[in-house]
Amino acid sequence: MSIYTDRDLQCREIITKAVCGKGRKFSQVSHTVIPPHAPTSILGAWIINNQYEAEKSGESVEVIGTYDINIWYSYDKNTKTDVAKETVSYVDVVPLSYLDKKHRGSTAEVSAVATQEPNCIEAAVSTGGDGVLIRVEREFRVEMIAETKVCVVVCPNGCDDFDDKNLDFDGGDDGDFEELDPELLDEDN
Repeated sequence: MSIYTDRDLQCREIITKAVCGKGRKFSQVSHTVIPPHAPTSILGAWIINNQYEAEKSGESVEVIGTYDINIWYSYDKNTKTDVAKETVSYVDVVPLSYLDKKHRGSTAEVSAVATQEPNCIEAAVSTGGDGVLIRVEREFRVEMIAETKVCVVVCPNGCDDFDDKNLDFDGGDDGDFEELDPELLDEDN
């Protein structure tokens, strides 16, 4: 049952803030850390203190950050151990896979969330034997929030227009099931 005809409908354009862009990027990168002593073997490697911020860059978002690499290693033919520490800077350019071209760009705000914190997936003594090769993976999800126009349908007589139409929108259950056809409820039919 339709309450209004098409000629009764009115539309309004509203300017509001909305998510106008989204993107996600997974990356694997390699770093070489040169500890004070030539490593014999790697005992452990951790990525800590990930800090980042997001900036709009054309039709993408740049995630700019740093993290610390800590490598526990043995040296002097596995007779001594030490921890090498290095702070690494990175920039991940995350393309916006969804972008509303009609957004008002001057008011755009961007944010980034690390859906996978930087994590060491492999650490090995480098071929030359003087450093440690680290493979790190990370993933970011970004959003761009900006002003945009949306079109909404307006009730010609306001919200009170629904009150006099005898419509029941409460969804309440009064326990009245006599009108149900039991054959429709049978799963084997």
